[in-house]
Amino acid sequence: MAAESRAQRRIQSLYRHLSPQASDASSLLQPTVLRAERLSLRDGREAVVIGGMVLDIHALPFSPPAPGTTTPGKVHYVLGGVARNIADCMSKLGGKPFFISAVGLDMAGNHLLEHWRSTGHPIEGILQTQDITTAVVCCVLDPNGEVAAGVASFESIEKFLTAEWIQQFRYEISSAPVVMVDANLNNRALEASCRLATGDNIPLWFEPVSVAKSKKIASIVKYVTYVSPNEDELFAMADALSPGKLYGLSERYRSEKNCPAESHINMLKPAIVLLLEKGIKIVVVTIGARGVFLCSKEGSILTRAVVEKPQRLGISSELHKLISSDCPSQKFHDAKHIEGTSRLFALHLPGLPASVKKLTGAGDCLVGATLASICEGLNIIQAISVGIAAAKATVEADSNVPLTFDLVGVAADARWVYSAAKVVHNGPV
Repeated sequence: MAAESRAQRRIQSLYRHLSPQASDASSLLQPTVLRAERLSLRDGREAVVIGGMVLDIHALPFSPPAPGTTTPGKVHYVLGGVARNIADCMSKLGGKPFFISAVGLDMAGNHLLEHWRSTGHPIEGILQTQDITTAVVCCVLDPNGEVAAGVASFESIEKFLTAEWIQQFRYEISSAPVVMVDANLNNRALEASCRLATGDNIPLWFEPVSVAKSKKIASIVKYVTYVSPNEDELFAMADALSPGKLYGLSERYRSEKNCPAESHINMLKPAIVLLLEKGIKIVVVTIGARGVFLCSKEGSILTRAVVEKPQRLGISSELHKLISSDCPSQKFHDAKHIEGTSRLFALHLPGLPASVKKLTGAGDCLVGATLASICEGLNIIQAISVGIAAAKATVEADSNVPLTFDLVGVAADARWVYSAAKVVHNGPV
């Protein structure tokens, strides 16, 4: 408490010293100084998550819908949005994400904001005004829990989650161990977020959201450290970066993808290598129930901890102990270095059997759990193993993010994934 009081006094003294210069100057300085004060009172090592906060409406009909009439079923209001789901998952695994988003002064916005406030995490990064209509997605699910049809209203995120709003949190971004942005942002806001992160050498994770929005990678690829596309998003991103180069490959892939992992990676390899050649360090390709391909130019980058001096507290500390003790980081240390620019190291981390209720949120929780694990000092292979375990828990839950995670169960599942991971490509391409 004494240290906090000293920090407050120093900041207040600085503000009093500078404020007499000019009334206009002081009005501009005050928000920045106060934000610096808030940051000094936290640990300053929070991941930053930037993107959509959305109310999802899930409709599950009891029988196939018929045109021109309603169909009996269940309708659920679910807290959603890719970035929100990721931040929520991190929080429930012991992370302390700083979330930057925008919602309206309406029923949906109040519901979303109140939930985030209840987690005890800071809310000053969430813009709420009466000019905003909160983003809403309405989905009709099929009996397998997959989206059969849907309508998304994201204009508020694209319009109000601006570069100017994001730049107000440059201190939080510059002190973060990692920054995650989702593709719901407009291009200018995306670039501003990326510049702020990479200007301080902060690793940046780009979550593509959808096939159409994944193409925004073209304007920010030079800033990106991690990407997490599914197969369709992977091909769309590759096409956006080099139009026409992989013409027809995605169609051939869809007709042949039910094959062993070694053959599967060979079909995805041209698109993965293209992203790596453009400067992305790590490509995380989600392949549904079959798991994840974790790819880089060389294996050593995957075995190093991203955060060298994590601040392990509470749940997150327990997670680190449960994983690091039984998932030795040196397992893949014998990955050989290949000279030259065109090379690929690819791991297959398998999916887990699950009693599926619905699939929405699984990919978001995979990313959220991975980021939470990275922030606690695990390497990316260990972290993705935790992510796959969290995704399993998510598809077995009713909400986009489970109300709670069974930490021991998640750790046990993660250890199984890690032990079953295998190298499917290590060499030139």
